[in-house]
Amino acid sequence: MKTLLSLGHGYSADALARLLIPQGWSVIGTTRRPAKAARMKADGITPLLWPGDLGPALSRATHILASAAPDAAGDPFLQAWPALADAQPEWVGYLSTTGVYGDHQGGWVDETTPLTPDSPRGAQRVLAESQWRQTGLPLHIFRLAGIYGPGRGPFEKVRDGSARRIIKPGQFFSRTHVDDIAQVLAASIARPNPHAAYNVCDDEPAPPEDVLSYAAALLGLPEPPAVPFDQADMTPMARSFYSESKRVRNDRIKEQLGVRLLYPTYREGLAALRSAD
Repeated sequence: MKTLLSLGHGYSADALARLLIPQGWSVIGTTRRPAKAARMKADGITPLLWPGDLGPALSRATHILASAAPDAAGDPFLQAWPALADAQPEWVGYLSTTGVYGDHQGGWVDETTPLTPDSPRGAQRVLAESQWRQTGLPLHIFRLAGIYGPGRGPFEKVRDGSARRIIKPGQFFSRTHVDDIAQVLAASIARPNPHAAYNVCDDEPAPPEDVLSYAAALLGLPEPPAVPFDQADMTPMARSFYSESKRVRNDRIKEQLGVRLLYPTYREGLAALRSAD
């Protein structure tokens, strides 16, 4: 039986599990939270409370997906369980971020762009990517843009009036719907190409204020108020996202994996979320 071991099982891994389980796959996912373990079990995922013994799961795993956030020392699972490097899966995926490319002042980047992160989070992802490469496992790296999907859209803040359109000229973000992440991962599993890296994003990088305006229009509500970036009241993390502006190319997932995006822009993605609301 094909078995996926999901290390740091989260939002994107959940979407992949929803594709694989109906196809007869077994999915094992790690979590630190007993309440989440119960939810995973209800969804047909075998939960593994972490920290714990990965040995039995590794012996079963034909595929491994790693999506836990790294720290200053890199990937937490490679730190805690060095025997991962001795596993023998057919395919390994690591969920990274387009933050590894750093700031390009609105310019385009692709998978051949040098990794020049500007933030500590981006630097930690570069380190973790390198650590996974050094294992010698059949690694595939997926650099994810900003993730949205069910339960992770802008509608709630627009509804409750807390949304603000932060205006910073020349600011571009790339995004990806979680269901497109899942289909990219499934396509890579079907067409493995060890050592490949893929940007996972939609076709239209856009200023963040445009997305909020569109969400408001879908709800039939006024546009959220505009606030200049230098006057915005933001958390340090939120402000750090605005320190980088780039547009991310996704040609490789189409040309090498045959992916046809379910949601090629934020418009289709938000419209689908609104329809299911």
